[in-house]
Order: sequence, then C-alpha cells, then structure tokens
Amino acid sequence: MSKLLSVKELHMKIAEAEGAKASAALKAQQAEEAEKKALLDHLLAPSGLTDEQASEKVSLIISRAMENGLTAVQVLRFPNHICTDGGRAINQVEEGWEKTLTGLPKEMYGFWKRELRPLGYHIRYHIIDYPGGMPGDVAITLSWG
Repeated sequence: MSKLLSVKELHMKIAEAEGAKASAALKAQQAEEAEKKALLDHLLAPSGLTDEQASEKVSLIISRAMENGLTAVQVLRFPNHICTDGGRAINQVEEGWEKTLTGLPKEMYGFWKRELRPLGYHIRYHIIDYPGGMPGDVAITLSWG
C-alpha cells in the first residue's frame, strides 16, 4: 500500500520537477546557441575550396536541379547580420550591395563573378523573411533560365 505524501512533500516534488524542466530547457537553449555560433563561425570563415572544387559542387547542385525541372536553386541562406549593413542594401536593391557581404556569402559572390557569370548564370541575393517586420535571413539563388 502506498503512503500518502504530505502537502509539503508534494510541493517539494513539484519544485524538483520544475527544476528539472528548467535545467533541461537551459541545456537545450545552450545547445541551440552553440549551434548558431558554429554556423556563424562557418559562414564567416573562408570555405577553403579551390575554384575547381567549388565548380564541382556547383555542377552537382545544378545537375540535380535540372533533373527536377528547375531553372533556379537556392544555394545558401544566412542571417542578415553577416552583411556589414544588416542586409539593408540588399533589401533596397542598392547599387554596390555586394560590398556589404562578408565571409562565405562574399566568397560565393566572387566565385559567381569569376566563374559562373561568364557562362550566363545569374545570382540573386534577397531577403526571404521579415521577422517583426524587419529584414531577416538572406537567400542566395543561382539561376540559368
């Protein structure tokens, strides 16, 4: 036969359960923050790819898209704060917007300009969401149609 707990014991068990929930939520939040930091570090660091290696990757992406009947593909999504102006120039489609790029998005623009533009490919950097009415993430779309 189980023993009835006192109200004080019930309150202690409830407090323990809430403490465990809070601890789990904190661990999840810390893991999410670490993931975001790792992603930002990755986006801000040079890829280390040669133009030949990048060409191979792009060729594979384009081939898969074409097999699915597409004439454009989103190749990267990144937070707007990677841009020196928070994505403002991209959002306003200002001349010279590409000068606000940093890290991998800048490297990708340079690769497109050197290797893909002469072959007729188009690239578009555009804001794809507006959290709270403000510019959010930026997408890079490569097209050939």
